[in-house]
Amino acid sequence: MGRTVFVISNGAIRDTSFLADQIIRSDDPVIICTDGAAERMREIGRVPDMIVGDMDSIGEETLSYFKGKGSRIVRHPAAKDETDTQIALECAFEMAPERIRIFGALGGRIDHALANISLLVMCVERGIDTKIVDEECELFVINDSCVIEGRKGETVSLLPLSSDVRGITLDGFEYPLTGATMEIGVPYGISNRLAGPRGVISVESGYLLVIRQVKI
Repeated sequence: MGRTVFVISNGAIRDTSFLADQIIRSDDPVIICTDGAAERMREIGRVPDMIVGDMDSIGEETLSYFKGKGSRIVRHPAAKDETDTQIALECAFEMAPERIRIFGALGGRIDHALANISLLVMCVERGIDTKIVDEECELFVINDSCVIEGRKGETVSLLPLSSDVRGITLDGFEYPLTGATMEIGVPYGISNRLAGPRGVISVESGYLLVIRQVKI
């Protein structure tokens, strides 16, 4: 099994025990925090491998604590084009991971949430299995195909992230499609459901956002 990197963003994490459980289930992944997100790591007793960002939302005491524990601190200026989450992802790319899981990327400010979702395109372009995960859903982008293993009735919504997505085929869903097109401004891909334990999504061109509700 290849390397897994967890990127912990400083958005909403309602249940830190969920995050702690995901770390355990992933067999000790590399952990990269965007500055203030390191406070969550302290709550669950984990030491991040790296803390990145402009350090505007983390206390100096916490920063010193993790520096003493061996965390690598990568400080960036506040005036920058990249978000802290983008910087964390670029650090993750340098580690050549097989998969990346992003936490704390939703909730809070809608502009940050949308920016974090758009970063998924960077990941699919590099061929890295990347998902934004929280307690209720997981989000990822495809530009070819994917298989969803889940439960009958699980909700799966689809939205185009490019101006259009063409050649969309859905197999194993209550509302199947064959060679369809989705365009921005026509959100008809919302609230589809798995017809059984397995669904297949494929596209011919464009970037398709898949939002899977893991709680029915």
